[in-house]
Amino acid sequence: MNRQEFIEKYKHLFWYLDKQKLTQISDAVLVEFILNYGDLTSVKELIAVFGIEKVAQDFANSVRNKRHNYFPQVKNFFELYFQKHVPQYPF
Repeated sequence: MNRQEFIEKYKHLFWYLDKQKLTQISDAVLVEFILNYGDLTSVKELIAVFGIEKVAQDFANSVRNKRHNYFPQVKNFFELYFQKHVPQYPF
C-alpha cells in the first residue's frame, strides 16, 4: 500500500478537510489524524507505509511544539510506545 491508497482507505477520518485536497496534506497531519482518530489496524498500516522511524519523528516534532492537537491520552501512550521502540527520538 502506498501513501495515496492509505489516504483513500482512511479518508473518513479527515472529516473537516476538503476531500479533493487530501493528497496535499503533510505527513505530520496524516500521522496526527491516524494516531488521534484511527484504530489499531490503521496505526499498524500507517507504520507499515511510512516506517516506525518516520512516524515517531513526525510525532516527536509535533509534540515538542506546545500547540499540538494530540489528545492527552494519545500523546501519553505514543510517547511511551515510541520511547520503547524508537528511543532515538526524545520527547
